[in-house]
Amino acid sequence: MRAFLASSIGVACTAVLVLPSAVPAGAAPDHRTLPAESAGPVDVPGSTQSLPMRALPAPTGRATGEPTRAGAAPGQGLPEREVRPFSLVGVVWDDVNTELHGTVQVRTRATSTGIWSDWQDLETHNAEHSADPGTAERESGAVRGSTAPLWVGDSDGVAVRVRPGAPDPQDRTAPAVPLPGGLRLELVDPGKDPRQVSAADLGGVTAAGSQAGADGRTSTLAQGVLPALGKAESEARGEAEAGLAPGARPYIGPRPRIITRKGWGADEKLRERKFVYTSTVKAAFIHHSATGNNYTCSQAASVLRGIYRYHVKSSGWRDIGYNFAVDKCGNIYEGRAGGVTRAVLGAHTLGFNTNSMGIAVLGTFTKSNPPAAAVNAVAKLTAWKLGLFGANPRGKVTLVSGGGNKYKKGRKVSLNVISGHRDGFATECPGARLYKKLGSTRTSSAKLQGR
Repeated sequence: MRAFLASSIGVACTAVLVLPSAVPAGAAPDHRTLPAESAGPVDVPGSTQSLPMRALPAPTGRATGEPTRAGAAPGQGLPEREVRPFSLVGVVWDDVNTELHGTVQVRTRATSTGIWSDWQDLETHNAEHSADPGTAERESGAVRGSTAPLWVGDSDGVAVRVRPGAPDPQDRTAPAVPLPGGLRLELVDPGKDPRQVSAADLGGVTAAGSQAGADGRTSTLAQGVLPALGKAESEARGEAEAGLAPGARPYIGPRPRIITRKGWGADEKLRERKFVYTSTVKAAFIHHSATGNNYTCSQAASVLRGIYRYHVKSSGWRDIGYNFAVDKCGNIYEGRAGGVTRAVLGAHTLGFNTNSMGIAVLGTFTKSNPPAAAVNAVAKLTAWKLGLFGANPRGKVTLVSGGGNKYKKGRKVSLNVISGHRDGFATECPGARLYKKLGSTRTSSAKLQGR
């Protein structure tokens, strides 16, 4: 996948001393850093193994079954080896501003059976899911280039190969681009789940409307569901109602059940302690996590913990990049810390993180259809959260690009209030099949708002 990093933009961050329950409309500057609330530790530490790669022999069609390019440069990788248990895998490199042109593939050995998988592709992701240029998070010096992570389940063996490719894969005469420096294989153990409760207690629903998981089993997720209406939401609703004509009601959808960070077992010691906010939420960008669809509903919290650890420990981000996540059973999860009613600055859509939110549906939907329960959950979540900030899910909004491969820095761009990642960046995300569902999602979301 091709990516281009535009020049940096300057962003001022102002520290304040208190964390209010809600952000008054129009009162916040573009980016504000606030002290974090204290959070008790969760006993799900997990771990990450980081394995440096080495040069591989140049490929031949007879040896690998892959098409070859004249003068193809050698790739990098690791042969099959036994490792400590892990469940999620990705590849990172030193310079976030360097693109990886080529293919990344892994094989893994299942712990339960000892059987090796076929070679599986990792989405080369590059800079498209990251903090905007010029922000403190992007310029911290800790951020690395990275592929999308892939969920492989409990595994204890791995092999990887990274083959260089041309900037334009359709041009077979173009020379291969050297691979980025410092390639490393990241193996993530998401840690054990905290105390479990049933999906019925969490309000998770399937496409059939029952509480059972898509795999036919009752989903088990950790404790921690936000109450129907808290102080922060009450204040946010008050801001949304301000200025309305007498008797008029704001267009805010019902609040859906949201599994908190504590609920999915986020280790709060991993992330940066402070929170960063923007002025408002004008748009929602929909993503797929590209972690594959081979997870059960009972594993969704583990998948999310794996992504969180990969974003922070492997990619060098301050927290998980997405503001929310949705699993195949329609369960909704709190993502980046800072409050689900707040305009939390995420790292999900390079160039358009300001005044937007990112929602990731766990899975890969390039060739697979997203479950109806997940699509419905996105509609419910956007109806509520966009409503708190007065945004119409069927409307248009103008955002200013912070730089990227589709829109230059400073360009004013008209986008749908509910957009796919590809609308703001040249990428396949959120996958062709999920992207096709966004039209009906906008309609459903607006209806839930009462429009």
